[in-house]
Amino acid sequence: MELIRVKTGCNCSVDWADSSDVDVALGDSVVIDTKQGPKLAVVKSQPFDREKTKKMVVHKVLRLATDEDLEKFEELKGRRKEALILCLERIKDHKLVMKLVDVEFLIDESKAIFYFTADGRIDFRELVKDLAHHFHTRIEMRQIGVRDEAKMVGGLGNCGNSFCCSSFLKNFEPVSVKMAKEQNLALSPMKISGACGRLMCCLAYEHKTYVMLKKKLPSCGKKISTDHGDGKVVRLDVLGEKVLVRLDTGDEVTCDLEEIDRNKEGR
Repeated sequence: MELIRVKTGCNCSVDWADSSDVDVALGDSVVIDTKQGPKLAVVKSQPFDREKTKKMVVHKVLRLATDEDLEKFEELKGRRKEALILCLERIKDHKLVMKLVDVEFLIDESKAIFYFTADGRIDFRELVKDLAHHFHTRIEMRQIGVRDEAKMVGGLGNCGNSFCCSSFLKNFEPVSVKMAKEQNLALSPMKISGACGRLMCCLAYEHKTYVMLKKKLPSCGKKISTDHGDGKVVRLDVLGEKVLVRLDTGDEVTCDLEEIDRNKEGR
């Protein structure tokens, strides 16, 4: 199977697509077949051979985008703005407690997908009737989470770079406070939460490395012997592979991993 990475226009998702039947190159605009229907996408990688795994969702590249497809896409972008304004008005009219995030028209105009967030279930049947009557197409209301919202809207993270979710992340991996603790980060919600209000996805990137390195170091509170004397570990510098030791004399010294290992061998 010849796979490529593609990025769709509306929700900025980066997906796998099978390009076995179509000759594509990096930067090409293509039409892909998705569960929702045909969408315009941009090729973000060179084709390469790879076997599909069970967890992979792979779309099919139907064809290279034609001039008509590109013109239609630009036209639908204009309708998208109209749909956003109209839907917001109708949400207010029906007094629905929901937040509209984005609208996407399929390239063949067979469906319009309205993405929204809400705390619970929303009865939007009357809203759908209004929208279908106005746009004369099938209407799909899709409830998404706050992380999906951040991915679609985009922005800059605390690091100053674009959100990981909107630039390269395909799936949202579980992130826990334990990961922040393992990395000795301040547990202030403001410092370890992203714009979506959830724990930052990047906390998971180095977690395995921290766990692996911490196994080499003595835990905080443990009594160890150093070249300076016996003492108790009071702080870890995991990435530097060093520990701060409070000696029995009351002094504090920093010891690296080699010194700790050397003293272990001497005992």
